[in-house]
Amino acid sequence: MKPAEVRKMTDEELASEVQSLRKKIYDLRCQVATDKIEDPSQFKKTRRDIARMLTETTARRKVKA
Repeated sequence: MKPAEVRKMTDEELASEVQSLRKKIYDLRCQVATDKIEDPSQFKKTRRDIARMLTETTARRKVKA
């Protein structure tokens, strides 16, 4: 997900997307445990998407304060 796409999202959309991405990380970990993972690079991509969203959330809070 591109940073511009993250900036266009509302606060509620960001929160729900972070939750879904965290669930995706959990599912990927389960796939690793059962040796069924196809693309290990998804870990890195998903973690970076979560970081982008949390960074945007923090930035919005600082602007409002």
